[in-house]
Amino acid sequence: MNVLFDLDGTLTDPGKGIVACIRYALSALGESTLPESDLGRFIGPPLRDTFSELLSADSTRVEVAIAAYRERFTEIGMFENSVYEGIPSVLEWLAVHDVRLFVATSKPRVFAERILDHFELSKYFSAVYGSELSGELSDKGDLIGYALATSGLRPADTSMVGDRCHDVRGALRNHVSSAGVLWGYGSRDELMAAGVERLFQEPCELAQLLVAAKRPK
Repeated sequence: MNVLFDLDGTLTDPGKGIVACIRYALSALGESTLPESDLGRFIGPPLRDTFSELLSADSTRVEVAIAAYRERFTEIGMFENSVYEGIPSVLEWLAVHDVRLFVATSKPRVFAERILDHFELSKYFSAVYGSELSGELSDKGDLIGYALATSGLRPADTSMVGDRCHDVRGALRNHVSSAGVLWGYGSRDELMAAGVERLFQEPCELAQLLVAAKRPK
């Protein structure tokens, strides 16, 4: 069995850093910054989608905002982050039971790898898939398709675990089973509306992924 994990809102809680970097980027453009409570919905979606919405799809200003965001994110923001309690234990348990683990995140791969190294999670994963700094592979459906093809994974033997609708829709597009987590930034309603197959309330429940895979089809 193979499991693709989203990063932000699934393995780690990046809220503090991402919100601070969005506000920094908006300030750099002379834009009014939104309250922190209004920015949580931008944790998870691709960065260009976030700034396209916040800046009314002005492509030039979007690129300037992304550059400002990454300036702070590279220096400080990526480590204003924490691993959700129970995640290392469940990753170790799945790996011991011969589940192949991968990361599939819309975050640029270069940042994702640094974060996983920082929190000593890299050892659990066979590969890390993320977007490019150019924005290529930021769409979760494209990314999952790329991960399947690159690592030679059969969709029927693979699950995608994430906290947002983009994870679910990307899984469905690639005929991969979807599992939604409720400790991240997406709501039960968001995940259900996207067509999620299973929902998990706590990280320890992810062991059920292996149990489900062993059920007769």
